[in-house]
Amino acid sequence: MSSPALRRRQKVLASKAAAAARPAKAGKKPHRSLRQADAPEAPETGAAGSEYAALRAVLHENLRSLSDIESHEQRQPKKKEYAKAFRNWIDGVLEADQPVQDEIVTTNMIWAIDYRDFDYALRLARFVIGHGLALPERYNRSPACFLAEEIAELALSQHEAVPHDVLMSVAFLIEGHDMPDPVTAKLLKAVGRSWKRKAEDFDPNGESGAAGGARAYAETAKACFKRALELDDSVGVKTDIRKTDALQKKLAEQAEAASN
Repeated sequence: MSSPALRRRQKVLASKAAAAARPAKAGKKPHRSLRQADAPEAPETGAAGSEYAALRAVLHENLRSLSDIESHEQRQPKKKEYAKAFRNWIDGVLEADQPVQDEIVTTNMIWAIDYRDFDYALRLARFVIGHGLALPERYNRSPACFLAEEIAELALSQHEAVPHDVLMSVAFLIEGHDMPDPVTAKLLKAVGRSWKRKAEDFDPNGESGAAGGARAYAETAKACFKRALELDDSVGVKTDIRKTDALQKKLAEQAEAASN
């Protein structure tokens, strides 16, 4: 465990690194489409630059160690373990809330998705996307595109692994960002299926009873599927639409029976 003094020092230096990079961004809006960053590079000199360089060296050693592990499943707990070394630095960067291209932050956003800490991943994603950072060169996607596709694919293959509120947070965060239509369609498919499950599991006597009801959830699901199909006709939602139609018919019949 690092000492409180070291933790404090890393947070302060991270804040200084962000402040040192800030003048290069004056008056510039975050980029929303291309992979390259709008944020300026972290400083290479001074105490903040030295600390960043030292932590990047640790990060790259971690990445080399991970490349030696062939099992995707076995890499995840290692990423979670490695991430602890960067928490103090990242906290300082986030607290400063200034645009600075930081490989430590972007890599930890990716890792957090992998080891399923979605709250932390989204916290980092808001900073990365909001300040126009780019992912490391080995990822040929924008952060918004990466986030949308990774979360969508996970939700489609293991829906129980991705809570509904996480999907909605991702959809909100990437809205308006340019990315290939099939990626957006894939996320809409995942969001639609999540709304459909909420409709199927809806308890009118539960706390969520005032949220619009099963029929509203089913209607939202269908809208997602239809929009996904418009964006990519090979996304695979035609069966979802048919099943949602059947669910809507069933819910309408139940509502009519209850009113009689």
